[in-house]
Amino acid sequence: MKSTRLAAIGALLLAGGTGAFLLFSRSAGAVQPGSPASTAPARPAAAPLKVRAVVVAPEPFAEIVHATGSLRAEESVDLQPETSGKITAINFSEGALVRAGQLLVKINDADLQASLERSVARRALAEIREHRVAQLLRDGGTNQQEYDSALSELNVARAEVELIEAQIARTEIRAPFDGVVGLRSVSLGAYVAPTTRIATLQKLENIKVDFAVPEKYAQRVTPGSPITFTVAGESADFSGTVYAVEPRVDIATRTLQLRAVCPNADLHLRPGTFAQVRFTLGQVDDAILVPAEAVVPGLADKVVFVLADGRAARRVVRTGTRTERVVQILEGLQPGEMIIVSGLQQVRHGLPVAAQ
Repeated sequence: MKSTRLAAIGALLLAGGTGAFLLFSRSAGAVQPGSPASTAPARPAAAPLKVRAVVVAPEPFAEIVHATGSLRAEESVDLQPETSGKITAINFSEGALVRAGQLLVKINDADLQASLERSVARRALAEIREHRVAQLLRDGGTNQQEYDSALSELNVARAEVELIEAQIARTEIRAPFDGVVGLRSVSLGAYVAPTTRIATLQKLENIKVDFAVPEKYAQRVTPGSPITFTVAGESADFSGTVYAVEPRVDIATRTLQLRAVCPNADLHLRPGTFAQVRFTLGQVDDAILVPAEAVVPGLADKVVFVLADGRAARRVVRTGTRTERVVQILEGLQPGEMIIVSGLQQVRHGLPVAAQ
C-alpha cells in the first residue's frame, strides 16, 4: 500500500513538470525572432515643448532709481523769546505771510524803557561836559587828564544806552526772513520763557526734497542732476534739481543722502509731505532689455535660454539695471536672437522646443 502511494505521487509530479515545460515552450515560441508577434511598432518621437519666446531688439532705456523722500521748507524756525516776560502785543495773523524784520511779538519792557531814559539823560550830560572840557583844553584852561576823564564818562554813558537797547531788542520777536507764520500756541498776556514756542515760520518759495539712494550709486550722483517726484493727492509730477550730496554713506542703512530743491512759487507744496522720488542715473539709446521672468538666477551666474534651430540653448549673461518688468542685459545676447520666457522649469539645454 505504501509503495502504491509513492508511485502515484511520483506520477503526479512528472505530469506537472511536463505541463509546465510545454507552457514555457509555447510562450517562448510566441516571441521568436521573425515571428509576426515580435515586430511591435516603434515609439513615436517626443513632441517639442511649446514655449513663449520674444525677439531681442535694442531700445532706449533710462536707468531710474526709485526712492522715498520728505519735503522740507527752504528755511524753517521756531519763534521763541530770548527773555522771560508777559506778552503785551501779538502783531501777526496765523497762516499769514510776514516780511523779514517785521515785529511779531512784544514782551513787556517797561522797566527797560525807564532805564533807557535815565541812560540817555546821563549820556546827554556827559556829551555836554566832554564838549566843555575839550574847549578848555584848546584854550589852555585845563589839562589832558581832565579831558580824558570827561571822555571816559561819555563813552561809559554811550555803552549803557547800547546795553539797554540790546536788552529791549531781546523783548521783541521779529521775523528773520520772509515766510508764512504758523499757528500760535500762546495768547496775549501770557507769561513766556525762552523755552516757550510761540509759532513756526516757514519759507516756502522753494521746497527742499530729502531722499536717499543705495551706496552703489554713490559715484554716479552729482549736484545738478534732475529728479521728478510725486506727492499724495496730486497726479502731476514735480521737478527738482539735486544741489547737495552728503559726503558720507549712512552706516546703518548703507544709503547716500541727497537734497534737491524745487520751485514752489504758488506755495502748493508743504513741508513734511511724503514724496515718491525718481532719480535718473543715465540714458542708454540701444539697451538690450528682456522680460524679468526670462532671467534664471544661478549660484554663480545668471542664465537665459535662447531658441536656435528648434532647440533651447543655455546662455550665461551679465545683467545691469532691473525694474519690475525688464532686466538690462550688458553681455551675452545679441539683437535679433530669440529668448524663451515661459516654461523655464521644463526647459533644458538642447531640448526641442517650439515657439508659440
